[in-house]
Amino acid sequence: MTTAAVLGGGPAGLMAAEVLASAGVAVTVYDRMQSVGRKFLMAGRGGLNLTHSEPLERLLDRYGSARDWLEPAIRAFPPEALIAWCEGLGQPTFKGSSGRIFPKAMKASPLLRAWLVRLESLGATFRPRHTWLGWADDGALRFDTGADERPDVTVLALGGGSWPRLGSDGRWTSLFPGAVSPLRPSNCGFTVGWSDHFQDRFAGAPLKRIALRFAGVEQRGEALITAQGIEGGAIYALSGRLRDTIEADGAAIVLVDLRPDLDVPKLADRLSAPRRGQSLSVFLRKHAGLSPVAIGLVQEALHNAGGEVASLIKALPLRLLAARPIERAISTAGGIRRDAVDAGFMLRDRPSVFVAGEMLDWEAPTGGYLLQGDFSTGVAAAKAALAWVENPTSPAYRPGQPGGTP
Repeated sequence: MTTAAVLGGGPAGLMAAEVLASAGVAVTVYDRMQSVGRKFLMAGRGGLNLTHSEPLERLLDRYGSARDWLEPAIRAFPPEALIAWCEGLGQPTFKGSSGRIFPKAMKASPLLRAWLVRLESLGATFRPRHTWLGWADDGALRFDTGADERPDVTVLALGGGSWPRLGSDGRWTSLFPGAVSPLRPSNCGFTVGWSDHFQDRFAGAPLKRIALRFAGVEQRGEALITAQGIEGGAIYALSGRLRDTIEADGAAIVLVDLRPDLDVPKLADRLSAPRRGQSLSVFLRKHAGLSPVAIGLVQEALHNAGGEVASLIKALPLRLLAARPIERAISTAGGIRRDAVDAGFMLRDRPSVFVAGEMLDWEAPTGGYLLQGDFSTGVAAAKAALAWVENPTSPAYRPGQPGGTP
């Protein structure tokens, strides 16, 4: 019987394990934590966003410069396939108002439990508390337990470097000299040099119904003021561009529209009303409909650089100084470069070893795109492994060719 080792018990690794086990391969899943799927469970705390319902072409664009690389895998296992897989595990899904797809249970735990039952029924075995140390001289997988394993094929799905306490600490990067783009925070918050007064008063306050503009892109949503700076969905969607600009220029200026539903002439008309002795705070609350934290931002901007109030409400410049540490990011950019693997995600310098998920050098915004990429590349890597087992001398497998299916 063909044997396979899957290193990493997150979505990409477990999906690869399912494809392999479904094809009759003896699969062993190794994870350095005491149980698998820990980050997957964390992602489901606020509602497990599996994928997105938008048209496939638009969804593929969310992967930016990695679109052409990931597109075959996502087309071979698209959102419809992921939804069907989830419902096949007894977890019906629904589409939220934003088009995002969630399990009706709104948690990861029921899905993960059903998934593990299926994997065990297929014969997959699990070895927790196994930290991979690399390869022995004879090519065997080395673990901190002292055991060496020699599977026929290996799928690496060790994740990125965000939230290392949940398992994916990024230490594996040292095992691939010359093949890894440095891991960097993605879908992350940013440091802002708040005044002590603003920080003390507004840390933890939400900014609702705002729009952010940067480099010709507008993103509507919400954000959260923190003691260090700003985070939240609206800023996460721009985080890759902002991070890259900060790395190149030392800072990035994002424009905050505090009333995106109100055009400039209407706002100017409202602000033309006489103040009649009202403080600026009271005046902006009554006539511009601003929340206390939004008013605080305007006052902070006026104190730092001055300006015209109406202009600041519609385009308040916020100077971002640094991305927050990778340990606090939702995901990471960087990883195994595309030139280090073939079309089936097999390492070019290690035949029989395939890579999936966030270990690969791609990034995407939140909204279901991260998990979709993990699942799709997990399927693709496993199918490529099956094709390689059948004919190790064949040209590189491409997603969409015959292979095992979930």
